Amino acid sequence: MATDPICGMYVNGADSKLNGKRNGRKYYFCSENCKLQFEKPEKEMQTLKTALLVSWPLTIIVVILTYALHLGYGNYIMFVLASVVQFYAGQRFYAGTIDAVKNKSANMDTLIAIGTTAAWAYSTIVTFMPNAFTAGGVYFDTSTIIISLILTGTYMQRLAESRASNAVSALVALQPKIAHIIDGKKIYDKPIEEIKTGDLMLVKPGEKIPTDSIVIDGTSSVDESVITGESMPVTKRVGDKVIGGTINATSSLRIKATKIGEDTALSQIIKIVQDAASSKVPIQKLADKISSYFVPIVVLIGILSSLAWYLVGGVGLNIAILIFVSVLIIACPCALGIATPAALLVSSGKAAKSGILVKSGESLQIASKVDVIVLDKTGTLTKGKPEVTDIISVSDYSEKEILRYAAVAEMNSEHVLGKAIIERARKNKIRIEFPKKFTYKQGSGIIAIDKNGKRIAIGNRELFNKEQLGNLEKQIAKLELQGKTTLVVGVGEQVAGLIALADVLKQDSKKAINAFKNSGREVWLITGDNERVANAVAKQLGIENVLAQTKPKDKMEKIKELQRDGKVVAMVGDGVNDAPALTKADLGIAIGAGTEVAIQAGGIILIKNNIYDAFIALELGKRTMSKIKQNLFWAFGYNIVLIPIAAGALIPVFTISIYGFLPMLAALAMAFSSVTVVSNSLLLTRFKAK
Repeated sequence: MATDPICGMYVNGADSKLNGKRNGRKYYFCSENCKLQFEKPEKEMQTLKTALLVSWPLTIIVVILTYALHLGYGNYIMFVLASVVQFYAGQRFYAGTIDAVKNKSANMDTLIAIGTTAAWAYSTIVTFMPNAFTAGGVYFDTSTIIISLILTGTYMQRLAESRASNAVSALVALQPKIAHIIDGKKIYDKPIEEIKTGDLMLVKPGEKIPTDSIVIDGTSSVDESVITGESMPVTKRVGDKVIGGTINATSSLRIKATKIGEDTALSQIIKIVQDAASSKVPIQKLADKISSYFVPIVVLIGILSSLAWYLVGGVGLNIAILIFVSVLIIACPCALGIATPAALLVSSGKAAKSGILVKSGESLQIASKVDVIVLDKTGTLTKGKPEVTDIISVSDYSEKEILRYAAVAEMNSEHVLGKAIIERARKNKIRIEFPKKFTYKQGSGIIAIDKNGKRIAIGNRELFNKEQLGNLEKQIAKLELQGKTTLVVGVGEQVAGLIALADVLKQDSKKAINAFKNSGREVWLITGDNERVANAVAKQLGIENVLAQTKPKDKMEKIKELQRDGKVVAMVGDGVNDAPALTKADLGIAIGAGTEVAIQAGGIILIKNNIYDAFIALELGKRTMSKIKQNLFWAFGYNIVLIPIAAGALIPVFTISIYGFLPMLAALAMAFSSVTVVSNSLLLTRFKAK
């Protein structure tokens, strides 16, 4: 069984001919109205406006004729006016009922159509055959007011839903319309839809990047806040990637398209947000089960209660019909159908604006229950890029000279530590020349000869003998206890100094760990690094639970162990080796700058590469589930309380006079219950993690 993405009603996907596709996903609908709202919301809103402009003026005249002007031929005028409201303004309910019959199901339109038709038909018979029933009153006011109120409620619901979907609309609006194509010496404009991979484009200052590309010429600051939520512009140079929809701020760039259409980052984000909004959460299964039986049960309750009061309670046929109408109208499960989707739509949109992508509603529900956070180190808590932290001279050579000699030796090296040394030398504006000779010593370091014939050695302890190291062992051990990798630099036959490097912590790592711990969650650091480095990082961050020198399988086993203890585990990682653990955990949270494998394995993706966003995602999950529970409680509670009242529970207290206004109150309550659910969901836009 599928669920209508608009009203939430159950639809038999195998039999339904009412379906549509969006972003490669197929959706099923209970009626043409819902299909129209999904595919052409603007047209559906216009149809609703027209129906309201017809129904309310005619309804007001009917009410005046019923309660103020008692004309001799008033019933005939009311019949004409009520018939226009019933079959023109209310035709959407009949169309929906016909669609439901074709789909071998029942929907909300079924209840409204049956209920209002009963009131209209009874009144029509009384108008043209006054002696047909002992009670001669007509209820054209009831049928017209009910239709007008429900249409008003639907219109208000659509307005609220449009606010809820603003996040997706804003993302769609980010997509540029044209690109400046470079063709030799010519530049011409081309629609975005016609761009092909490999096309060369010019992006002027202030313009949006047309599609995911790579910079081939120019340097500029690019505002990526619309995608990542990061407020500071990012400098882009030749070879850097740029994201479609972001804004080129300062200088012109020449770029080459690498991804187009649905493959771009922005299109993927839009798809993820839309899918999350229409996905299921486990808590919704109960609501779906009830919805599938709800309409036929309500019709049965309406028939039985009206018959019981007519045959046993002694009320007239007119009151029995009003009881039937009240039950059907008051029981419309609109609020039940949108209780979950409305909250998911708002929360997934809110998350996307903060640089957090939630792949499904289930991920949010699991996030609300997480009590253990398992963290990888490299690329998650640390930048994943070593930096020079200390340069220590133990000879007559200055720190600047030691750095220059080390950089010369590393010029031919592809090792990440070598690249970090060269980057530091360039940052210090040190001129570096390629060595005349270069020898790589497997597992220990490098020996090089510079242009002046001077021997340079850089590496670990094994590259030097005990006499050369002398008393440096203690100093090296001290640096290693701080989580730093220490390289010894030798010039000639003597040790000139030490260079310490570390994969430095990300700016918000400490803040994130404190937030996890303060919220009562257990934190684990599980890394493939050695124990000294792992313990040093854990000490800096205040993490008590550490597991070092682990392989991907070891990470999985530890997660299984935590799960066996009854804990709900979230794993945060960014590498290929994290993918098995991300999949095994109850919730995988992938760092957006990580590998494609890790991102595919995660249920939540952190675009900004910021670990604190993992805490925000968990807190948003808790708040979203709270809203869904409130919505479901409201929807179920509303029906549980009001159906017995509509069925006549208050007749012994207030007598049958209650049915002079109860059908209208039922329509009003039903119409605004949906608005209440959507409005409650919109409060998620105010969410801030604490």
